[in-house]
Amino acid sequence: MTPVLVRPARSVDAADLAHLAALDSAAPLTGDVLLAVSGGEVAAAMSLDTGAVVANPFVPTSHLVELLRTAARPAPRRRARLAALPLRPLGAA
Repeated sequence: MTPVLVRPARSVDAADLAHLAALDSAAPLTGDVLLAVSGGEVAAAMSLDTGAVVANPFVPTSHLVELLRTAARPAPRRRARLAALPLRPLGAA
């Protein structure tokens, strides 16, 4: 299995993003972008602002797109369970 890294795009990724968009016959993504790097190559990317996705059409990337969508979802808030804990004064055993 090829390792996959999901990370935010940086300015040094501009050429890779432009190349990926050209391969996918799409406009380059703008704003905050997440990348899926597979085998050391940028294989898919997703705009966090618009949800638009570009991916390399010459390799399987549907799993990478799903990974990007999952990574972009906000984490669910965990409910504090403090109400269920018994409270005691400090120093009480």
